[in-house]
Amino acid sequence: MHLSPIDPSSTTPSATAHVPASSLTRDWTCPFCPLLCDDLVVESHDDATLTVPDIECRRLTQALACYSSADAQCRSSVDGHDTDLDTALAGAARILSSARRPLFGSLTTDVAGTRALYTLAAGCGAILDHWHGDAMSAATLALQDRGSFFTTLSEVRSRADLLVFFNCQPSQRYPRFFTRALAGTEQTRELVFVGCPPDPAAAGLANTRVEAILPDNDPFDTLALWSALCEGREARALHDSAVDTAAELARLQARIAAAHYTVLVYETAALPGPHAALLIEALNRIVKAANRTVRAGCLALGGDDGALTVNQTVAWLSGLPLRTRVSTPSRTAGTAPLDYDPYRYRTGRLLANGEIDALLWVASFAPPVWPQALDQTVPVIVLGHPALAEAAKARGAATVFIPVATPGIDSAGHLFRVDGPVVMPLACARSVGLPSVATIAERLAAQLDAQPAPQVQP
Repeated sequence: MHLSPIDPSSTTPSATAHVPASSLTRDWTCPFCPLLCDDLVVESHDDATLTVPDIECRRLTQALACYSSADAQCRSSVDGHDTDLDTALAGAARILSSARRPLFGSLTTDVAGTRALYTLAAGCGAILDHWHGDAMSAATLALQDRGSFFTTLSEVRSRADLLVFFNCQPSQRYPRFFTRALAGTEQTRELVFVGCPPDPAAAGLANTRVEAILPDNDPFDTLALWSALCEGREARALHDSAVDTAAELARLQARIAAAHYTVLVYETAALPGPHAALLIEALNRIVKAANRTVRAGCLALGGDDGALTVNQTVAWLSGLPLRTRVSTPSRTAGTAPLDYDPYRYRTGRLLANGEIDALLWVASFAPPVWPQALDQTVPVIVLGHPALAEAAKARGAATVFIPVATPGIDSAGHLFRVDGPVVMPLACARSVGLPSVATIAERLAAQLDAQPAPQVQP
């Protein structure tokens, strides 16, 4: 687990800035992908809609389309009926205080929201998992088992002359990747796509040669052979297609050995499961082998919707990554204060086996709806984007909904950038009066603290 030396609490804003309607916010940081592009100008209109002119990013355009003047009128609800915030908070506190095994799921929030949710989890013995928990856990397992050589976007931009993209086309998920990482530089570069066709967005880069090798190969077979070659082992007793693959990979190894600085780029979410951690281990092994003689690093693209931020913050607070249960010894005698298990505490498994008795669903970014596998009898608390209000009301009984602000839209905040140690500040682009996740979590924690302590269980 890579931890930032910066205490996230030291950079958490104390108040949300007010942005009047029909205003411009310059040098705005987009919160909707982990690149956290900070070169944007966002315009807030009189009708509370938002636009970013002259930027071609379909992901940003789709995200901004979810915000309108209706957000300001969005109300909390309990059991399918509109209510005020205090009543909704009281209902949520009742659910958490009576739960013995709650799950805090989705967790699409920022540093301040994560800190407050962690405190709340410690008050009710909750399990923590993210919407992108599968991809995040694969990266964490590989790091725990084998370690990694990381690099940063600035290193890619200023030093890398050979970029190897394994089984991914970055612009499909992160439209401005090449603009942010490579565009506008004069350095001559080579881009090699392994296991997939070239990314069309790379075609227009100056001083850049783009090619693809082994576009149809199985990624596990490719990395098994590549790992052997990078350690100097000969490929023996191979069938004809494997011999050809070995020859291609041997040529790529020679280019890595001759390069000034190689960066191996992959997307955790694009790697095939359920054993993506094995692929990430192999990629790290290849980079570590290269570092015996030259410079090389990995750039893992992932951490969407605050996943990297939540993982980093939880690890900083507890010493353990996501898929950890923050237990309360006062509730269950003999329970360890912290229990990390990336398999047992997977959201899908917990729901399928009926192992939780309450769900706190946090969705402050693009609104993911709680999984359909959730039992209708399990109480749900939704701290969510206003777009989730109707779905929460339609669920009816045992459902509390509280609308919350999106960091970077209706509240300030901080997110970790895709390359790990960089924490980016978010300025709110407008303000329609929605509370932040941190504010709601703090109020819930205060209500739980004010209730009588539960009896210790045998």
